[in-house]
Amino acid sequence: MYELTKSKYCKGLQCPKILWLDEHHPEFGENIANKSVLDNGTKVGELARSYFGEYELVGFNANKNEMVDRTRKLMETADNIAEASFCYDFFFCSVDILHRNDDGWDLVEVKSSTEVSEIYLEDAAFQYYVLTMCGVPVKDVYILYIDNTYVRGEQLDLKGFFVLEKCTDVALRKFYEMKSDGRLNLMMEYVKSPVEPKKDIDLCCDKPYPCAYKKYCGKHIPEYSVFNLARMQAKKKYELYHAGIVSYQDVLSSGAKINANQRRQVESVVYDKPDEYDIDEIKKFLTTLYYPIYHLDFETFQQAVPEYIGCHPYEQIPFQYSLHIEYEDGKLEHSEFLAKEGEDPRRSLAEQLVKDIPMGVCSTAYNMAFEKSVLKHLAEEFPDLSGQLMDIHDNMCDLMVPFQKQYYYSKAMQGSYSIKYVLPALWPGDPELDYHNLEGVHNGAEASVSYADMVNHTPEEIAEMRENLLKYCDLDTYAMVKVLNRLKEIADMK
Repeated sequence: MYELTKSKYCKGLQCPKILWLDEHHPEFGENIANKSVLDNGTKVGELARSYFGEYELVGFNANKNEMVDRTRKLMETADNIAEASFCYDFFFCSVDILHRNDDGWDLVEVKSSTEVSEIYLEDAAFQYYVLTMCGVPVKDVYILYIDNTYVRGEQLDLKGFFVLEKCTDVALRKFYEMKSDGRLNLMMEYVKSPVEPKKDIDLCCDKPYPCAYKKYCGKHIPEYSVFNLARMQAKKKYELYHAGIVSYQDVLSSGAKINANQRRQVESVVYDKPDEYDIDEIKKFLTTLYYPIYHLDFETFQQAVPEYIGCHPYEQIPFQYSLHIEYEDGKLEHSEFLAKEGEDPRRSLAEQLVKDIPMGVCSTAYNMAFEKSVLKHLAEEFPDLSGQLMDIHDNMCDLMVPFQKQYYYSKAMQGSYSIKYVLPALWPGDPELDYHNLEGVHNGAEASVSYADMVNHTPEEIAEMRENLLKYCDLDTYAMVKVLNRLKEIADMK
């Protein structure tokens, strides 16, 4: 018999077809799970169990009736129950924290985010519905989430780290909506249909969460479509799509209102235009650089629960950098740093960085706002190094500028100035610059997860993971060297 849980309910609100596909054709979906997000959620959830003091845990059991029975027994004596489980009809939920409140109970839903969203309220309301229908006297409903202004001290302060926000009124209103509109039973009936329901793609494919079936449901979309248009809001894209304006050719023939950069993106593909460049502007940009040039790239990771003194939740913590030093005669030198796993990497990284980059030299980054923010945070954390760190910060140039301002434009960039699109456009088919040829780590997200997870591996595995991280970050700064080389080649054409 199909069972509706709180997570399934939230999926059904986003798009009921997700529930149908999950039940009948899960193989059509992509694995879009973000390991870092999942790990953070688990860690925050486990930490939150102690928010009200000692607690009893209802462990997972494939036989959910046993979880329900254990919950009922614990409610006789315990004041706090983690994963308290309830079942009403075909609706099941496990409450993150069930906290005794005099002759009733408070329902607490824990989130690893830093704010309360509408879908979180729906999640809590579903639980309120199940508990109330089971006869549990729920007094108040709360969302427990992270305070992003919290700064870690010697010890983690749970009361400071978490925010407990009351949402009883919202849960009560949504409870009556559920009872009156029959949405729960409608979801159940939707899933039971033997025929795949007709449901067109829309904003629900991305909000509140990315849908694993987005590619499946959008398989009719052409390679170049309105969904590829750069810097256009999703709402506008779907408006064009539902108006029958889908392909790039549709955009041109319909006279749809798009900005100049989007029109350039469309026309470059439809008319198969060659690469375009403004040599004078590229030359002006190159005059802002001076040798030797220090190409810098940081890798960072985030901790939902900050482990290091002075850190905020989800602060970008640098653990690695790569540095390619380019001389005017073309000679290249390379330096790199990768912190030891399981330790606060900030101080050792900052100390090595100021040794590797002298005062007053020209450094570059691609999209330097990120590198500058890392440097500024390090300077604030370590005042004795701030002069040198801020000198690097102040003498940095951004290699993204010529592409952001479209001094160089190629249809292969698809209207983007991200290095993900720019690099293969400048050096098409070069295996040396293909991130897919790397082992283990192919992008920044994978680098973050790999470093954070390193402490859970054997020495042999750690050695391999470190090697993969070094090769990835090395390619990031070597790519910057190649980007600059291409710009210089173009400047020499005139």
